Amino acid sequence: MPVLYLSHGAPPLADDATWTRELATWSAALPRPRNILMVSAHWEAAPVTLSSTSTVPLVYDFWGFPQRYYDVTYAAPGAPELADDVSKLLASPGSTVHREESRGLDHGAYVPLVEMYPEADVPVVQLSMPTLDPAGLFGLGRRLAPLRDQGTLIIGSGFTTHNLRWFNPHAPADAPAPTASQEFDAWSREVIEGGDVDALIDFLHRAPAAHEAHPRTEHFAPLFVSLGASYESGGGSLGEATSSIEGFWYGLSKRSWQLA
Repeated sequence: MPVLYLSHGAPPLADDATWTRELATWSAALPRPRNILMVSAHWEAAPVTLSSTSTVPLVYDFWGFPQRYYDVTYAAPGAPELADDVSKLLASPGSTVHREESRGLDHGAYVPLVEMYPEADVPVVQLSMPTLDPAGLFGLGRRLAPLRDQGTLIIGSGFTTHNLRWFNPHAPADAPAPTASQEFDAWSREVIEGGDVDALIDFLHRAPAAHEAHPRTEHFAPLFVSLGASYESGGGSLGEATSSIEGFWYGLSKRSWQLA
């Protein structure tokens, strides 16, 4: 299976006809996954933790939105076998992968999945980020890479630029993005599609406007899990990266990659 990193959007993504169409078209072109492992910007927990392996209510981890966004459901099957496989791959002497059987999918997971797999018929489990350190997350992704051979679709779900000070709901969604957002987006495309792992891991020092694009780095962090899973199967280099979605949404880069 390929590995994905996608910009997931807030709950109003469902109202954006262009973006929802892009996500649906992308998933239709992918091989059918046996199951999905989601790594979302919205779940940081150490030690590394897995969500419920049964169908439980979603986590509506946002505030102040119209009620219809809290009425969304996504009853995907749990993935207990995938959870067991992840636990085996990540376990190390003296430590185990935790389970949080009461935790459902957060909006970084279900918002894009509603558009990509609307029938909710692919088993899903979510994995926490135990750190925001790029090198640590890259190593985590490398350990997860064998799941790809078993038909697992690994998805890192964040946002290529994420500075909410740029978000202006009174402007058109496709209004010109701030220069800093455009510069970081262009740099990201160049280094990811060029396979420059060292530059990516050191992005806070090497990327233009890095601290403006990511005042806090949790939305770029899932990318490193995806890159690590791609690197492992690439024989010492990143797999081929393709920008599957590009453009901006209220100033934020929605660029998303498929890593072969």
